[in-house]
Amino acid sequence: MKITPLDIKKQEFKKVLRGYDTIEVDAFLDTISNEFSELLKQLKELREQSIEMEIQLRDFKQKERDLQQILMQAQETSARSIENSKKEAELIIQEAELKSSQIIDHARLEIMKFKEEVSMLKSRKEALIGRLRVLLNSELELITALDSEEESGPKDSTKGSGRENFPIDEILKKL
Repeated sequence: MKITPLDIKKQEFKKVLRGYDTIEVDAFLDTISNEFSELLKQLKELREQSIEMEIQLRDFKQKERDLQQILMQAQETSARSIENSKKEAELIIQEAELKSSQIIDHARLEIMKFKEEVSMLKSRKEALIGRLRVLLNSELELITALDSEEESGPKDSTKGSGRENFPIDEILKKL
């Protein structure tokens, strides 16, 4: 059975001849009633505070779980980001190596083309020199033949002998 402050105030006792002083008992009951009323108010406030604290505690626990989850997600994201960055760096390196290999291959092809061109130009030069040699020799033979005809015929004193020494090989080497 719960006792309320009102129960304490309204409590009545039997009157006996040699009993307690009713004024004193009533005053004491009033005091107890007032203090009991204050205690009940405090108890109610404490229960309300306790409920608020429990709500806050639940909120804090939920926030803690959320923060732990966010932290785990951040760590996972960071790990994935690092892994992706490493993969991307490897791809960039592979692409650079491939590109450099292609550049080197292209340069080698160009060098081979230039070597072939130089070789072809040397061949053309040698062929041209050979043709010039043949042409000059034939011209020299023609000059020699013309010169021999002149010698067998009348000689002109104003003209030279017609024989001049042509250094064909030296001329061709300069080419």
